[in-house]
Amino acid sequence: MSAASTKGQAPHYFVPGPSQFPVLMATGLFFVILGAGQWVNHQSWGAWVCLAGLVMWAWVLQAWFRTSIAESEGGLYSDRVDVSFRWSMSWFIFSEVMFFAAFFGALYWARVHAVPNLGSIDNALLWPDFKAVWPTVQAGATASPAGTVEAFSTIGPWPLPTINTALLLTSGVTLTIAHHALLAANRTRCITFMWLTVALGAIFLGVQAYEYLHAYRDLNLKLTSGIFGSTFFMLTGFHGFHVFVGMLMLIFITLRLQAGHFTPQRHFGFEGAAWYWHFVDVVWLGLYIVVYWL
Repeated sequence: MSAASTKGQAPHYFVPGPSQFPVLMATGLFFVILGAGQWVNHQSWGAWVCLAGLVMWAWVLQAWFRTSIAESEGGLYSDRVDVSFRWSMSWFIFSEVMFFAAFFGALYWARVHAVPNLGSIDNALLWPDFKAVWPTVQAGATASPAGTVEAFSTIGPWPLPTINTALLLTSGVTLTIAHHALLAANRTRCITFMWLTVALGAIFLGVQAYEYLHAYRDLNLKLTSGIFGSTFFMLTGFHGFHVFVGMLMLIFITLRLQAGHFTPQRHFGFEGAAWYWHFVDVVWLGLYIVVYWL
């Protein structure tokens, strides 16, 4: 999506020809959903169907991207197409904002409404031993008067979450430096800082993986640890997945930079990936404050 042609050379609006990619993508996702649904219901063949769907989906995705890149580098994308890309990426990021807003909303509702209501006088006869405190860490006294949730400990902001915050904030700086280097036509500097940004993202994921291992092994904090465990892992886990997706975006953009794609004037593929990465940074700051500090 770099629209390599100069203004006026590309068509007023590019209309692609008939493509098999949408139906192939839908077919691959169908097999992913079918296989995953059977897998969780203990059907041995479900895992293989899910894997086949993922392989098909990945192949279609790379082929579709190759086609789009060839169209872009072939000068088929005009300024009008560039604007449509910007609107598309903006709406995509907005949908991601709403995605995380739902999980932040679940955390807010559980903490401010659900847990206090369970500890109210109306529920005293049903749950006489329940204490409406957050986080719900003591089995039998808070999280689970019936004893269905084991006792666990929470993770504080130091040191791992704070280290990860520093890593992501630093990656935002290195990505901005890379962008300014591209604007200055300094491709070598741009590529160097792009790989540095990717490395910081990979280290972030490594630290988060270690944090999860520590939570399960040492703190007994699991996805099944009541409402605190489920909201903690859903928020941090989905954020980690988004970091992984953003890292893939940055890798592909960096490889395109090394192949000579993008110019200081036309580089929305770079900008779109940068928008997404900065969005991931902002979400983490919210997580860092709400999940680890409050």
